[in-house]
Formats: sequence, structure tokens, C-alpha cells
Amino acid sequence: MIIEAHPITVNGLTYTIRSASEEDAEQLSNVRLQIDGETENLDREPGEAFLDPAAFAELIRTDSEKPRNLLLVASVEDRIVGFSRCEGIYLKRLSHKVEFGVGVLQEFWGYGIGKHLLQASIDWADTNGIAKISLNVLATNEKAIRLYQRLGFEREGVLKRDKMLSDGKFYDTVVMGRFRADGLTDSPALAMSENRHLP
Repeated sequence: MIIEAHPITVNGLTYTIRSASEEDAEQLSNVRLQIDGETENLDREPGEAFLDPAAFAELIRTDSEKPRNLLLVASVEDRIVGFSRCEGIYLKRLSHKVEFGVGVLQEFWGYGIGKHLLQASIDWADTNGIAKISLNVLATNEKAIRLYQRLGFEREGVLKRDKMLSDGKFYDTVVMGRFRADGLTDSPALAMSENRHLP
């Protein structure tokens, strides 16, 4: 799905949150690879599950067309500095929810980019009848967990010894979810089913 672009200024930096376009494919491929090398908070090591520009272009096309997918970028002028993705589940019993993932270049941490990507995703989800947003976060990433809680996410559980990082130790993953306040859906397809993630 596509959302309108909107500019944001934080700590003197102006950036735009907008839907990804096919012209972003090459930058997104490079940014994703760089982010994977800057933090161990994500699932991949640099180069793992690599998406080249052609694969990203296809992903952008798919996410633009599917009503429960959303691929956003944060750009400073013409440079992409972060992105997020909501991926819908298209089985009827699970179609009320999406899975969220986000990544921001380390150089641009501290400007609220991840928060604004998530807030835009929440606004989109609430407007489009999505009842639940799910995400996973490394248990040691306390700053992210606090942000998610401020934006309405709840801890749903812990995956014990879920990841092994470069120090050879195992770390837990916290499973979190945000539930739409009214618990209802607006779309008939979603109502029928009512009772990861970054690419």
C-alpha cells in the first residue's frame, strides 16, 4: 500500500517518511546491507539473505499492491537513511495482523527516525482495519523496548536463548504486540477473520 509523504524535523535534521518507490531499490539494497553490519539487534549478519536491487524492486512492487503490506523509507534529501516494513499474513485466520520490522543507519540514530517510521505504520494500520501489529526485539535492546511500550506495544512473551551473537552467547527475544484500541476491523475481509518484518 502507498501512503503520502510527510517531512519531519528533529534536532535540526529534516527527513521525509514516505512509501518506497521502485527507484529506491538500489539504495535500499545498499542501506539494508550496511545496517546489518552496524548492529546485532537484527537477525542477519552482513551479506546474509542479501537482496539485490532487482529483488528489492520486486518487493516494492508487491508491497505497493498488497493492501496489508507497507514498505516505508526515511530520506534526508535524496538519501535513504532508514526503512520499515509491515508484512501482512494472508491466511484468513491470521489476516487481522501484520508483522513490523525497522532499520536505521547508525549515523542517523537519535533523530526519532525509527519512532516516526513506526508511528506512520501504526497510523496506517489503524486506518486500514488492522487489529494487531507484531514485532520481535532483542531482549537487551532496552531502548527499543521502551519506545515500543510508549507507542502501545505489550510484551507477549520471551523466546529463550533465541539468538547467538558474535560473543558466542545466547540472547532472548521479546515478542511484542500492539492491539487496535477498539479491537474492531473496518474491512469485511478482515472482519471475517476476526475472532517478519524487514525484508
